[in-house]
Amino acid sequence: MGKNDQPILGENALRTLRARYLRKDASGELLETPHELFERVARCVAGAEAAYGASGGGVKKIQKIFFDFMVRGEFLPNSPTLMNADRRLGMLSACFVLPVEDSIDGI
Repeated sequence: MGKNDQPILGENALRTLRARYLRKDASGELLETPHELFERVARCVAGAEAAYGASGGGVKKIQKIFFDFMVRGEFLPNSPTLMNADRRLGMLSACFVLPVEDSIDGI
C-alpha cells in the first residue's frame, strides 16, 4: 500500500470525506488523507482475521486486498466503519438486530 496507490475520487467524494470521515483534531484540522483513511480501515478490518488464526502475512495480504478494493472504488464499507475503524470504541456496525416479541410487553 504505497503512497502511489491514491484513491480516485471526484470532488464531491473528497468534500464528503473531509466533512464526515477523515480524522480531525479538536480544532477541526484534518489529520489524515483519503489514502490514510483507507489504510486505517483496511488495517482494522483485516486485523480481525488474526483472531481466527491468520498469520501476520495473511493479515497483511487481506489488508492489501481490502485497501485495493477501496482505492479502485469497487467497495466502500458503511459509514460507521469509515468513521470508527481503529478508534477507541471501534463500533463498525450500522444496525443491530435483536429479537422483539410481538406484544406491547415485548417491545
